[in-house]
Amino acid sequence: MFKTAKFRTIAAILLAGSLFASCQKETSRTTGWTYNDPKSGGFEVAHTKEQITGPGLVAIEGGTFLMGGTSEDLMYDWNNMPRQVTVSSFYMDMTEVSNLDYLEYIYWLNRVYGQDFPLVVQRALPDTLVWRDRLSYNEPLVEVYFRHPSYHDYPVVGVTWLQANDYANWRTDRVNEMLLIKAGILDFDPDQKNENNFNTEAYLAGQYEGLVKDGKADLDPNGTGVRNVRFEDGLLLPKYRLPTEAEWEYAALGLVGNTMQERIVERKSYPWNGDGLRTDDNKYYGSFVANFKRGRGDYMGVAGSLNDGADLPAPVGSYWPNDYGLYNMGGNVAEWVLDVYRPLSFEDVADYNPFRGNIFTNKKRDADGFLAEKDSLGRMVYVEVTPEEAAGRKNYRRGYNVNYDDGDFMSSIQNDWQNAPDDQKKATNQMYEYGVTSLISDKARVVKGGSWADGPYYLSPGVRRFLNEDEAASWLGFRCAMNKVGSSLVNR
Repeated sequence: MFKTAKFRTIAAILLAGSLFASCQKETSRTTGWTYNDPKSGGFEVAHTKEQITGPGLVAIEGGTFLMGGTSEDLMYDWNNMPRQVTVSSFYMDMTEVSNLDYLEYIYWLNRVYGQDFPLVVQRALPDTLVWRDRLSYNEPLVEVYFRHPSYHDYPVVGVTWLQANDYANWRTDRVNEMLLIKAGILDFDPDQKNENNFNTEAYLAGQYEGLVKDGKADLDPNGTGVRNVRFEDGLLLPKYRLPTEAEWEYAALGLVGNTMQERIVERKSYPWNGDGLRTDDNKYYGSFVANFKRGRGDYMGVAGSLNDGADLPAPVGSYWPNDYGLYNMGGNVAEWVLDVYRPLSFEDVADYNPFRGNIFTNKKRDADGFLAEKDSLGRMVYVEVTPEEAAGRKNYRRGYNVNYDDGDFMSSIQNDWQNAPDDQKKATNQMYEYGVTSLISDKARVVKGGSWADGPYYLSPGVRRFLNEDEAASWLGFRCAMNKVGSSLVNR
């Protein structure tokens, strides 16, 4: 009896202590000052530890893998020699961006900019003329593929690399705006026009107010009581963007399904297991696992027994996902990635998050050091880092690094690059004479994955192609990615 009473007393004391501790504000372990307390100066510390998963995204746990070709180089390009690299964890769209997704984007642009800046809308429209062929009757597709409801769930095509990046930026702003609305910070504002539209960077810079609902409590004793959300609050998501080539290839291979105790038991040739193109699923045994061109003149098989069931792109989410849950990483449409193309990238790029295409920039500031006003479309203005600004750095010496080690004046041993004008130092034609001996330029962007119009060779994730960033094709689409902040671990 005595022991029971004593135990209850101890438990009560511990419970009271824990409740008291929970009521206490967290204090700095270095200064002892209290966080999130106006009486201690109002320094705020968010309790959010991990970012939420944005709409449409799948978490991809990073790791090391052998990047490069997994099959015979049929084109003899020798541009994808295997090399071990590490990719950090990130997010990627489960499916390709669909016509419906892109129509929502066009509608928003037209609603916000259409009256005063119609060229903004026109520049964003897909090039539906990519369906034309001088010796093929594809004219109906020019009119119906993008806009008819029957094609809503099909991947958008005819989109340039530049347009795909603009879409990703727009998507970032719409997702973050909705997060603020759901959190009660902002209210819906249907009257956004021209520069008065929600832009994440402009909002963070204090250059967009919007319709404030409850706002964010400002704990600064000298503040106004309500403030804008800061990125440090952990509510806003990082940018949607195109995946890098390494991220795309890593995600396509889906080696998480082939790994046992850090051993990759089978190096995949395709995004699925095995070297075949048909499923061994009992219910669908023998069906093709991707949408591709089986042979000359064979886009979908014989009537009554169609092979992949699609002569053109199939709806996004068709066929079987890979081990990361991603659809159509081989076939359907090829996809833009972020990288500038160089045939020897595998020799040059870093072995951690490899990427070619960096142009380092800063937000533009006025003579007094304040951020410059946003532009007429409501976007913050950026300027390239100058050689003078980077002069004291060891990790980079200028903002423009697209051609670093491959393509610029500095990469050539035949010229005195130190005495060359700055525009010539950037010039790719020191090594690649565009239109004369090469089709490679600073506009050349990597394209990954096969398409409905390609043979099986292009379905292998290691295969590389390129197209100019301002060009488009009927077999080319895209999907978005996002950085993962915090822990690299992904709960599956």
